[in-house]
Amino acid sequence: MAGASVPLKPAAQHGSLASNQNYRFALTSLITLFFMWGFITCLNDILIPYLKAAFDLSYTQAMLVQFCFFGAYFIVSIPAGSLVSRIGYRKGIVTGLSIAALGCLLFYPAAAIEAYWVFLFALFVLASGITILQVSANPYASALGPEKTASSRLTMTQAFNSLGTTVAPFFGAWLIFSGAEHQAVSDASAVQMPYIMLAASLLVLAVIFAKLKLPDLGHSTETTATNADAWQHRHLKLGALAIFLYVGAEVAIGSFLVNFLNSPNIAGLTEAQASKYIAYYWGGAMVGRFIGALVMQKIAAGKVLCFNAVAAMVLIAVTVLTEGSVAMWAILAVGLFNSIMFPTIFSLAINGLGNAASRGSGILCLAIVGGAIVPLAQGMLADSIGVQLAFVLPAVCYLYIAYYGVKGSQPQSNEQGA
Repeated sequence: MAGASVPLKPAAQHGSLASNQNYRFALTSLITLFFMWGFITCLNDILIPYLKAAFDLSYTQAMLVQFCFFGAYFIVSIPAGSLVSRIGYRKGIVTGLSIAALGCLLFYPAAAIEAYWVFLFALFVLASGITILQVSANPYASALGPEKTASSRLTMTQAFNSLGTTVAPFFGAWLIFSGAEHQAVSDASAVQMPYIMLAASLLVLAVIFAKLKLPDLGHSTETTATNADAWQHRHLKLGALAIFLYVGAEVAIGSFLVNFLNSPNIAGLTEAQASKYIAYYWGGAMVGRFIGALVMQKIAAGKVLCFNAVAAMVLIAVTVLTEGSVAMWAILAVGLFNSIMFPTIFSLAINGLGNAASRGSGILCLAIVGGAIVPLAQGMLADSIGVQLAFVLPAVCYLYIAYYGVKGSQPQSNEQGA
């Protein structure tokens, strides 16, 4: 999933940054942040089947991993925005990295005492740090270079976020499931070393950003617009629901891939083997962003969004109705069509909001909580009707997204008679 943040605009322009070559290293470090939070987010897809086996969990219980992780976005986003407005963006990055590292370190005692609730708490702490990171880092991607190439830099950093989600499955399969190739998972000890390594990496980045000479972007600017002004726009409200359902569907599919590919009637892969195939799902999203960027230069964004949502529904129908390699590759191919959905829904939803755009963007970011709710609901379905049939829930999500692309995204405020 692409990184998002509650928008906090710099108080001043920084056009002079373009001539400062020292910021190249800062931008490189910033790219590493985007890579890291994509990497950590995708690692949950490996963590879920591992903890499910280690603690003998139901699918509903296993999906509490995503519930706690994405629930932090909803709970922490607004406080994080207030925090960053007080301490500044650079200190916000350092704070976010430090909190995320603490969350990773908590995995060690969680595995040592074999307590699932401690894992869930650790995930919440980790995601809270990442939320603060996202609120802090995006403004620097815009400021570290010429204003005319700001969009290019943001696109590049998002591409590295996608790269993180693509390589994470190989890392997780190698370290977490390496000892489970020939024997069943009996405890959670295998997660200790990988998350200690992640904590060390995050702390190194925190030290780097603490010492970097970065511009003081100041505090967030306030507009006269309020949340009530933003809610006047029907297409924003419908867009918030679309973001909720999209993130939920994307995360839910990724969360069930290992268990689905492990099924004898699908691929019969071991957890270690199936974990590596998740890279095709997230890698497809990375490739699709480049294809979508070209296509939407010629075709309206709403129509492309509708086409992709319908394609995702068709692929899920194939997944549910078939078996073997056809079902396996159909569900993995959904990632390709997920690619443009988040940024496209986001841009369509804030189109025409004027001064209320920043408020609208904040509302859309809160809708990322769909990544907590939809996977949990799919877990309940999987416990009652099976993993394969449970994929009908993401299909319903994509049905609404298709509607939003062709109809719901048309700018229209309540005052206009919506």
